[in-house]
Amino acid sequence: MMRRFDRLFEHSTRSLAQRTSRRSLLASLGQVLTGAALLPLLPIDRASRAHAASDSPASPESCDYWKYCAIDGFLCSCCGGTSSSCPPGTAASPIFWIGTCHNAADGRDYIVSYNDCCGKSGCSACDCNRNEGEKPIYRPSRNNDLNWCMANANVNYHCTVSVILGVAEK
Repeated sequence: MMRRFDRLFEHSTRSLAQRTSRRSLLASLGQVLTGAALLPLLPIDRASRAHAASDSPASPESCDYWKYCAIDGFLCSCCGGTSSSCPPGTAASPIFWIGTCHNAADGRDYIVSYNDCCGKSGCSACDCNRNEGEKPIYRPSRNNDLNWCMANANVNYHCTVSVILGVAEK
């Protein structure tokens, strides 16, 4: 049995060696490796996940709240503020990222602005990291991985609020 396997392997290897050169084999291997390295850079559609995650009602202190579909940070509603206003002693960053979230209660999609509240050290309560609709870092207005407090005098991050900007049109 092993002898037959050895002969089959030897025959297929010699046949491959007669049909191809080392250079073409290395070129093919390079193409495969380049393709595998570029695979994580492909865009991902997260819209269906945003709708599925937002079908259950939740409170503003919960990470499952519908307005938090694209949030990344500590919820200000757990840190002395509300879901849309910064706690005392902090200031909202003038730059922000946006997301489009589905409200299951009325069946509509809303454009939501996420503003970091800056001026105190991190709240460390109610950490919420949802990335539905997040775009790569080269589209900063749709990416939540930046320190948005860099535009403030005090760059310490405290928490994040979500403010409804309007109804999304289809």
